[in-house]
Amino acid sequence: MFHHSSKMQFPVRVEKPDPEFAMLLQQAIGGVEGEIRVAMQYFFQAMGARGDARIRDLLMSTATEELGHIEMLAYAVALNLEGAPLSYQEASAKDPVVNAILGGMNPRHILSSGLSAMPVNANGMPFDMSHIYASGNVAADMLANVTAEATGRVLATRLYNMTEDKGMKDFLSFLIARDTMHQQQWLAVIEDMGGLNASLPIPNSFPQENEATEHSYYCLNTSLDKPLPKGRWSEGPSYDGKGQFTAKEKPEILGDEPLLGPARPGSGAQSEQISGTVPPSGAVK
Repeated sequence: MFHHSSKMQFPVRVEKPDPEFAMLLQQAIGGVEGEIRVAMQYFFQAMGARGDARIRDLLMSTATEELGHIEMLAYAVALNLEGAPLSYQEASAKDPVVNAILGGMNPRHILSSGLSAMPVNANGMPFDMSHIYASGNVAADMLANVTAEATGRVLATRLYNMTEDKGMKDFLSFLIARDTMHQQQWLAVIEDMGGLNASLPIPNSFPQENEATEHSYYCLNTSLDKPLPKGRWSEGPSYDGKGQFTAKEKPEILGDEPLLGPARPGSGAQSEQISGTVPPSGAVK
């Protein structure tokens, strides 16, 4: 069961409405870096979590917080659409806010939502849930969550730099701070599970004797004209403590040329494909 407070987590105010900025804010709602993504990701991870109930509860609590962020952003979009034109006749009035329709406002904010937010990104594309990662493996999910919060924080900082509105900057500063915390808390979950070393390789429950470990820790150069870039990834102990990083400048060719058998009759292939015969050279002029 979920409960809702009529008051928001942080004040959301707009000093000067900006319909174009409302369109940009949509990315923080329905973009792949946005709040719908992390809310749904944490919900589905929580609903499939097995083992430590504390982690499930933390996921559920954070998912619910992200729902609150969706509401806050939707309110910010609506506030930025205050006074936006409902017709091109209004746009001709030359009011700075009204003129925004000619400078990049999303027309669907008029046509589809009546000057309010939508579950779409800045291009007007609906969020389709394809970026929800809930693997059932806690360590894998925590790393995915750190990435989600990192890209969300990048987005929020870019939005912060794209507005001069004091109210919007205050609000985005708050969201940036919460993204900082969420990055930290998911990393802290990994530490609470014994740390990154103990979690790697993910899943750490797979018997290592079933892994071709001779291929586990070398960095491979596939460039024809440049050497392998050297760094932490090419020498020294691996992060799981089970091997040593090495570098291979030339790939070892261990496999064969991929050749398929003849096509099946009735498959729509050519007769030569089905019979496996090779037409004589120069047969086609």
